[in-house]
Amino acid sequence: MMSKTYGYIRVSSADQNEARQWIAMNGKAVPKQNIYLDKQSGKDFNRPQYKRMLKKLKSGDLLYILSIDRLGRNYEEIQNQWRILTKEIGIDICVLDMSLLDTRNGKDIADLVLQILSFVAQSERENIKKRQAQGIAAAKAKGIRLGRPPKPLPENYHQVYQRWKSGKITGLEAVKQCGMTMSTFRYQARIYEKVHL
Repeated sequence: MMSKTYGYIRVSSADQNEARQWIAMNGKAVPKQNIYLDKQSGKDFNRPQYKRMLKKLKSGDLLYILSIDRLGRNYEEIQNQWRILTKEIGIDICVLDMSLLDTRNGKDIADLVLQILSFVAQSERENIKKRQAQGIAAAKAKGIRLGRPPKPLPENYHQVYQRWKSGKITGLEAVKQCGMTMSTFRYQARIYEKVHL
């Protein structure tokens, strides 16, 4: 049985690169009927056209994608799909914007490159988190307050609080009179009690 060539294109609503991906597939002479297009985010693999394509793929077929992120949102998802495609189904994958990710040049090399990319991406995510934590700690050490500045209490808060605390009005009435949410009112009440009691 002759192997076939396929192409997969994914665009999210924010992504306007559909034309670029079509041009890339045409450049590789992928038959139009073998190009599958999903217009949704890569947050999961519940994509109708991708699923249809998976059912068609047979061992020895070749799949073109423009870039590795067309397969998914993060490297864990991408690696999982890569394994299904190359190991379980037994197809070749060619990632057009990264020539090292072409299993026709050796599945082991492409697998290794994908693992390295995954490691680099994971390390970068961890480094970003670490730098953020260090930045926050440094700012706090300098006395810099982070986040939105707290809203000032309404002018009538003291009187409303006293009436609520003595049971003259309900929490719901207190919230309405202060123009706050219940959670904000209770949070402020705890602070108020610490300071004034």
